[in-house]
Amino acid sequence: MKKFAIAAILASLSAGAFAAQGDIIARLRITNVNPQASVDKTLAAVHADVSDDTIPELDFTYMLTNNIGAELILGTSKHDVTSDLGKLGSVKVLPPTLTLQYHFNPEGQFRPYAGAGINYTRFYDVKNTDVLPWTVKKNSFGPALQVGIDMPLTKDVFLNLDMKKLWIKTKVSSNGTDLGTLDINPLVTSVGIGMKF
Repeated sequence: MKKFAIAAILASLSAGAFAAQGDIIARLRITNVNPQASVDKTLAAVHADVSDDTIPELDFTYMLTNNIGAELILGTSKHDVTSDLGKLGSVKVLPPTLTLQYHFNPEGQFRPYAGAGINYTRFYDVKNTDVLPWTVKKNSFGPALQVGIDMPLTKDVFLNLDMKKLWIKTKVSSNGTDLGTLDINPLVTSVGIGMKF
């Protein structure tokens, strides 16, 4: 009886593999983008900072092998920029991020993974207040790190928890005068639902 119970447990752990080589996984997540901001020059003097934002985010993973997947995330966030002078305005950030993931337990029900890759960030829709007119350099490239886990709800649908660290920065200027570098470097925490195709 004990051997049968052990065999049943092992079978249940291995029977629910929900992604394999050639599969496409789509996830819809609620994501908090929490900047770990740092600044220099004039921005540091006025203690400039950046607010967080919570957004919907869509991502797709293509499984190159049972263990290795390539993920592309898509989402855009809006951040208020504040300072000792008051609110400076806001900026929107679009950081498509590509990571190469390693899935540690491809035959199991619970599937943790870790990844690393690159983000390209586009800054757009800068809105100024009357405090100080400013603009930003519109493009940024930086590394990305990722950890997460998929947990099955049905055969093809699963719950996903994911955390990424992105390195994003831009130059800030006012009427041609350099105000400094703004490093946003957000911690990106997500929870969502995924499906295998």
